[in-house]
Amino acid sequence: MYDFHAHTNYSDGAFLRWMVDAAADAGLDGVGFADHCNVSPDPGARRYKRALGFNLDLTYERRREAIEAVRRDAAIDVFDAVEMDYDPDHEAAIADFLAEAEFDYAVGSVHELDGANVHARSHFADKSESERRALVDRYFEKLVALVESELFAVAAHPDLVERNPHLRGFATEDHYAAVADALARSRTVPEINAGRFLDDYGEFHPAPTFLDRLVDADVRVTVGTDSHEPDEIAPRLREIEAELDRRGLDPVRRNGIVTDA
Repeated sequence: MYDFHAHTNYSDGAFLRWMVDAAADAGLDGVGFADHCNVSPDPGARRYKRALGFNLDLTYERRREAIEAVRRDAAIDVFDAVEMDYDPDHEAAIADFLAEAEFDYAVGSVHELDGANVHARSHFADKSESERRALVDRYFEKLVALVESELFAVAAHPDLVERNPHLRGFATEDHYAAVADALARSRTVPEINAGRFLDDYGEFHPAPTFLDRLVDADVRVTVGTDSHEPDEIAPRLREIEAELDRRGLDPVRRNGIVTDA
């Protein structure tokens, strides 16, 4: 079992060594560190990046040295990956950076709507229902574009809008069908992401109805615990394993994501 989506202190997670040890203790065969990265030239994105310290575009070589060091005595495979913020307007900048950095693989995420992070509840709280429906439409349009771009091996938490109570519930079967159709034609694989399964949201990404649609379309999935702390890895992994067993799914493993590491 491989967890292709975890974080370290090179974005908003815990120390790299702690995360590797926790992944090994959880029984994983490998873990991929997909720290947050944004190369958008948009001033708002730049401000957000500075505020959170998501500077992997500047520090990836330093992190690579650290990953190479832990690989020497790690009991499991350790992958040098990235979670890129995706916007269709900035595909060229993303493609150029990925070509330069040569990560083992890239995870793509849609985090931004209406100039704000999807998690920013206050930004969406006072919008009308029609405005929020339109924003969810836009989220899925971006997600389809992410898949069709072929820039990424993994599409992260493909219904992230469900984490925000002001955007939750507006996703439709048409949204799910559009994403499933795009994935069926793409090398990009969606993940079962347990990043919010054990908190107030209480579901995986994708939500059960969305995952049903993906399974019906014969879309393969991979595993991402989206862990930021060592003690998150094992319980999230157990929940994902139980869901995979319940559905009879065999996730995409190393050879389907990583060609060389």
